[in-house]
Amino acid sequence: MNEQNNPTSSHPIIQVQELRKDFGYLQALSGVSFNLNKGDFLTIFGPNGAGKTTLIKILTGLMRPTSGSAIIDGFDALEGNSMLRSRIGVISHATCLYPDLTALENLLFYAKLYDLDDPEERANKSICASGLQLRRHDPVRIYSRGMQQRLAIARATLHDPSVLFLDEPFTGLDLTATNGLKNKLHDLHKDKRTLIMTTHDISCGLEMCDKVAIQNKGKFLFLESIDRIDRESFETLYTETLEK
Repeated sequence: MNEQNNPTSSHPIIQVQELRKDFGYLQALSGVSFNLNKGDFLTIFGPNGAGKTTLIKILTGLMRPTSGSAIIDGFDALEGNSMLRSRIGVISHATCLYPDLTALENLLFYAKLYDLDDPEERANKSICASGLQLRRHDPVRIYSRGMQQRLAIARATLHDPSVLFLDEPFTGLDLTATNGLKNKLHDLHKDKRTLIMTTHDISCGLEMCDKVAIQNKGKFLFLESIDRIDRESFETLYTETLEK
C-alpha cells in the first residue's frame, strides 16, 4: 500500500483500523486500514469477491466486523449510533425505494424517519434538485432505472449527511443516467462531502476521485492520491496489482 497517513494533516473524518471480517473459514476482510479527511473522495476498485461491499456494510453499520475499529465523523461506526446514521448517506445499485409509493411519498417517509424539520418542504426541495418535480406524484415502479437512481440520491442526501457511501452506483445505468450521476457526484465533492465509492468502471472512478484504492482478497493492496497516478496506464497497474 503506497500512501502513508500524514500526521500533519487535519483531523480525519474517517479512521479505519485493522478491520477484519470472517465468515466461518472465509476471511472477507483482512486488516483494512485507512484515513480520510473532510472532502476526500476515495474510489475503491477490485474484482467481485474482493470485500468491497462487506467494507461498506461495516462502515454504514449494517454488519459487525470480527475485529478492528472505524470512527466516522467522531462516532464509532460499529455501535449502530443513531447520531452516526444522521451523518451518513448510502447509495447503491439497489435504490432502497418503495416501488408502490410516489417519489414524494418515498422522501416524506425518509424525512420523517430522520425526524427532519418541515419534512414536506425538505422532500419537495430535494425532488426539485433531482429534476423530478414533474413526476413527483408518480409511483416509483414506473420510473426508469436512471430516474430511480436520481431519486435514490435525493433520498441519501435528504438529511444533509457529511459522508456518502456509494456501492457500485453506476450498475445498470445508461449513458444519460451515468452522466447525470457523475454531475451530481461532482457537485457533492465540490460541496466538501466526504465520499467512498466502489466501482468496476475505471473511467468513471478515476474521473471524480482524489484518492484511489485497489482491494482484493479482503485487503487494500494499493492506496494513493490521484495526482500521483498515471491515469493512462492505471488499467495496467490495476491488473498487475491484482496479479501480485
